[in-house]
Amino acid sequence: MSLVPTFLQQCPIIGGGFTQSSFLSSTKVSVKFTISCCTVPSPMTHVNGNVDTTSTERSEIRLGLPSKGRMATDTLNLFNNCQLSVRHLNPRQYVGDIPQLENLEVWFQRPKDIVRKLVSGDLDIGIVGLDTVSEYGEGNEDLIIVHDALAYGECRLSLAVPKHGIFEDINSIEELAQMPHWTAEKPLRVATGFTHLSPKFLKENGIHHVSFSTADGALEAAPAMGIADVIVDLVSSGATLKENNMKEIEGGVLLRSQAVMVASKKSLLQRKGLLDITHEMLERFEAHIRALDQYTVVANMRGYNEKEIAERLLTLPLLSGLQGPTVSPVFGFTNYYAIVICVPKKLLYKSVQQLRAIGGSGVLVSPLTYIFDEETPRWRELLLKLEL
Repeated sequence: MSLVPTFLQQCPIIGGGFTQSSFLSSTKVSVKFTISCCTVPSPMTHVNGNVDTTSTERSEIRLGLPSKGRMATDTLNLFNNCQLSVRHLNPRQYVGDIPQLENLEVWFQRPKDIVRKLVSGDLDIGIVGLDTVSEYGEGNEDLIIVHDALAYGECRLSLAVPKHGIFEDINSIEELAQMPHWTAEKPLRVATGFTHLSPKFLKENGIHHVSFSTADGALEAAPAMGIADVIVDLVSSGATLKENNMKEIEGGVLLRSQAVMVASKKSLLQRKGLLDITHEMLERFEAHIRALDQYTVVANMRGYNEKEIAERLLTLPLLSGLQGPTVSPVFGFTNYYAIVICVPKKLLYKSVQQLRAIGGSGVLVSPLTYIFDEETPRWRELLLKLEL
């Protein structure tokens, strides 16, 4: 192959106005190539079969968020509710930012890729389901669960069997293991997308003759099509299983899952600024989640003094608030006090009834946005994990 025309195609105008064609027709070119080999140190090393990129010269902190689906929507809602606005100006691009957090890049990825890139060092922190961390993290010691309950994405990874046929009387994992049908020649056929967690679970429950077929969706149809005997899949309400004549069995839940915040231990220890950002996100998330379904109740009450009012409130458990009621005098009114308590939404009406029964009036109710602790418990737990 001639390299000169290729070079000239990239540079059609040369020097004093010569064109490529005139240059080639009127000029003889002598080109001498020197080819040498050298070894260039790579910034990437391999750790336990995974590419480690944490040693590369990257100063930005990278947060991985789900790119599609319900998990993506609920994750963005969480950030917005915590006054962290995720900017994603171009939906065709995979990167965004959060103006309130300096030097942070937001990368939108598939959940399983978030976990893989945390392991490889291409991401520092991310939000995914616990099921995804458990399946694709495969017990990697570098992965640390920073927040284990973000209050959305609740589901369970469960084994389900057909309601009829040979499984009609099978209602527990023990009964499934005792079935004489499964042999080396005819193993239990399992359709699942969780090929790391499922074999371990079945082996621990005494089912040793198993074959797996992998699939990502519509697993409920597999037994009816004759592709599999049972399935292992994520279940929320269980309605889809019932509609496809399948049932969960006792002891068949592999994992209970919801959205979690997970980080690379190596990044937390080495990436400048990551611990500060993690602390701020934890504070915001924890305060918001604690306030979910909580209401502030304010009322006026007559009494002799603050102590007498407080004792009256504390006789009823629903009126004790988070750490006791707040009682303060109402300016300009003798023996008139304002009380403030916090109550759960599901107990709101009953609490108001009790409050009015002991003399409360002018009751005001408003939802809570945040409840900040003196220190976020999960922050202390993280520091212990990091031995800091």
